Amino acid sequence: MPATVREVVRRLVDSVGTVIVGKEAEVELCVLTVLCRGHLLIEDVPGVGKTMLAKALARASGCHFERVQFTPDLLPGDVTGVNVFNPRTVTFEFRRGPVFAQILLADEINRATPKTQSSLLEAMEERQVTADGTTHPLPEPFIVLATENPIELGGTFPLPEAQVDRFLFKVNLGYLSLDDEVAMLDRFQVSSPLDSLAPVTTPEELLACMAAVNQVHCDRAVKEYCVRLVQRTRNHPDVSLGASPRGSIGLLRASQAHAAAQGRDYILPEDVKRLAPAVLTHRIIVRPNAELRGVAAGTVVNEVLDTEAVPVTGRRLA
Repeated sequence: MPATVREVVRRLVDSVGTVIVGKEAEVELCVLTVLCRGHLLIEDVPGVGKTMLAKALARASGCHFERVQFTPDLLPGDVTGVNVFNPRTVTFEFRRGPVFAQILLADEINRATPKTQSSLLEAMEERQVTADGTTHPLPEPFIVLATENPIELGGTFPLPEAQVDRFLFKVNLGYLSLDDEVAMLDRFQVSSPLDSLAPVTTPEELLACMAAVNQVHCDRAVKEYCVRLVQRTRNHPDVSLGASPRGSIGLLRASQAHAAAQGRDYILPEDVKRLAPAVLTHRIIVRPNAELRGVAAGTVVNEVLDTEAVPVTGRRLA
């Protein structure tokens, strides 16, 4: 089954790569998010392709897709849905919001107020929506792809820590090199390649891959390695809030997906080490005095990775 996962990952990465130029590593992280049933936060300045990346991934996956443009006047019910009175039946009926999709693009999520941002908390963690005491399950798979501008830009509200923690990965795209940006102009000169992008997989195939990812073996020594990395972010002297136990689970799930994408049915410590920055950095809050010294969350994660002993095990034994 991991061979099948590897094939699906390659198809998705290649398909999205026809739209997004020069960002194969970031695209692969996005695909791994889908295989983990996780959620993805894409943060960067305007115009670098955040929304384009999310739309390309959704289209290539073949899943039911909805987009919500987050604005300051957006209400929670505009996302989750509301109960509406039906005069014919003299009852209230629940009208589903766009969250009832397999892939939801929450575009510029930090332009909405904290109250509206929080409307996604239950959906992202429990994959359900509760309205007036009634619980409505969300479809499978359910994945949130959110984009946000840096909080230094005008008109943004910082995401609460509880919501940031629900994102498996946080990806920064950055600017392109000269050659890659020229290649982008070539692709978009006549029309957008997104217009002709066709699905390369199905929701059923993705669900089968997700089940296969869950079966990827992880040795106890590698699990302990994951936990030690996370715990050291909590005990670091420059950190006021370290990664949560959800971060430990996310690191394990992401490593399982990466191993399956490589055609393996077992996790190696290298899987954990490669994915730790994308899983842990956004979950860490650095102390103000450390920030003044130029210490960032990424600095802390790299220091922990460089100094923590790597186990020599990981391979499944016959």
